[in-house]
Amino acid sequence: MASVRQVQVTFDCAEPERVARFWCEVLGYVVPQPPKGFDSWDEFDRSLPPADRGAWSACADPAGVGPRLYFQRVPEGKVVKNRVHLDVRVGTGLVGEERLAVLEAECARLVALGAVRVRLLTADEDNESCMVMQDVEGNEFCLD
Repeated sequence: MASVRQVQVTFDCAEPERVARFWCEVLGYVVPQPPKGFDSWDEFDRSLPPADRGAWSACADPAGVGPRLYFQRVPEGKVVKNRVHLDVRVGTGLVGEERLAVLEAECARLVALGAVRVRLLTADEDNESCMVMQDVEGNEFCLD
């Protein structure tokens, strides 16, 4: 049996391009080049039927290491907690006040981009502190 070499994480959302651009800023990702034959994503979008314009967007790790994130427009809004979420690892290896300072600094940066701080989960005997947040459409993620 062949092993999986790549993983794509897909988000349902209302505004795919907006959410993709947010995650590009969070992760240092980039929007991929438009399909062959098109100089821009706007040009590609104009080639589609009106109902399909803006229906999806994506962002990718420029180093090709992290998973591609794909954002697809869906008609319904988010109504319950995510069953899957991303952990953005900004405090790896840090503990105590040093870790909290890094989490708070990254939280402030992301709030300026449109994220929402939900709550701080403080360290206990099993886990280090992490921050629960929401992206620009309310999808939960953690700063870890």
